Amino acid sequence: TQGARLVLAARGGAGLEDTARRCREAGGTAHVHVADTTDAAAVAVLAAEANGVLGGIDLWFSCVGVGVLGRYQDVPIADHARVIDTNLTGHMNDAHAVLPIFLAQGRGTWVNMISVGGYVATPYAAAYAASKFGLRGFSQALRGELSKMPRIHICDVYPTFVDTPGVDHAGNYTGAKLSLPPGALAPETVAKAVVRLARRPRNTTVVGAPAFALELGQFAMPNLGAAVMSGFLDVWTGKADRGTDTPGTLFDPPAQPSGPDGGRRRPDQRRTAAIAAGAPASVGLAALGAWLWHRRR
Repeated sequence: TQGARLVLAARGGAGLEDTARRCREAGGTAHVHVADTTDAAAVAVLAAEANGVLGGIDLWFSCVGVGVLGRYQDVPIADHARVIDTNLTGHMNDAHAVLPIFLAQGRGTWVNMISVGGYVATPYAAAYAASKFGLRGFSQALRGELSKMPRIHICDVYPTFVDTPGVDHAGNYTGAKLSLPPGALAPETVAKAVVRLARRPRNTTVVGAPAFALELGQFAMPNLGAAVMSGFLDVWTGKADRGTDTPGTLFDPPAQPSGPDGGRRRPDQRRTAAIAAGAPASVGLAALGAWLWHRRR
């Protein structure tokens, strides 16, 4: 948008080309590069190519993420490992590839898509929680290392529930069909928050809830909240429509593009951004179930 020149990367060529088309239709310039961020060498090649195509990199948006749902012992350990490799190591590979470019330029913004799951533990998604907590710590460490470089910014984004196809792509070993809670954010709401960071970088951006509520929830009731949500999910997975165990798209990208919108919001919700509950306790409990809500049909 607004004349932006983009280099887009993803492991799935079909979805990548679809996203590039949408960017071009919005007025941007999009160059595509198929790469899996879990491959550090491939990400290094991507960074060098982007630097050459663009003549420098102003902002790197690290938005890779996958998930698998189920009681920890019911999920294959290979699936857990894939979540960690993608959600944590993939972002680390991104940063390792682009930071030398930022340092050579003396400027640059790295936007790190995390999740409220980086503040509040998510039962039935233990590996997801581990990756997001780790990613938050990684960003904080980088920020400390770069504290004497005022023109290089490490920006974290923490959305609540977002209505993307991510829930359809997730691995699922709960025995139940998955959905999202009412009030899920429109993808455009999160995208606008990222665009604002390109203009005015800031360390922490929470989308869909007050930042202080997440911090307070982690400080005041980390164990109680997780236990309550675990019990809640036990009940709901028992009552929801039955589903089939699947690794989802953990190991292979979708064969067809799915677009940015999950399509689960009502028409009126699609026109208006959702607002999370204001009470810290409510926000904390809602965040505990980040994209793990199960709906009875």
